[in-house]
Amino acid sequence: MENFYDISVKNIEGKSVSMSDYKGKVVLIVNTASECGFTPQYKGLEELYKKYKDKGLLVLGFPSNDFGGQEPGSESEIKAFCESRYQVSFPLFSKVSIKENPSSLYQYLQQKTQVQVAWNFSKFLVSKDGKTIHAFSSKVEPMSSELTKSIEGLL
Repeated sequence: MENFYDISVKNIEGKSVSMSDYKGKVVLIVNTASECGFTPQYKGLEELYKKYKDKGLLVLGFPSNDFGGQEPGSESEIKAFCESRYQVSFPLFSKVSIKENPSSLYQYLQQKTQVQVAWNFSKFLVSKDGKTIHAFSSKVEPMSSELTKSIEGLL
């Protein structure tokens, strides 16, 4: 896969979405899980999204059950949990595989950054032109200066 914008994924309702729909936006891609110690980061991700969305940031949540089996629910259960518990308004997607037989999106992100996702709530930040990608570990809080400075630098 040569280009970020050539990748298509399915949203949480099962509809195909092309990353090319997000050209001109800074995109933060996060692998999420509902039963993880990092799950409260949903609150920070929503705060980050609300703070920067009008400036061109999109946060995209990709549930994955690959790390500790911490996302066992169905897409509808995941969506209901995120909306009721954390008032998530940023786009959510269908569950993805990351560790074994990774989805094309995660193959691309890990290849481009040479960073293997180690746990839930790992973050990839993609520039407006889809070329520059930064990786952040699960431990980097969404509203941390490390992440917000990187976002501001790309907006």
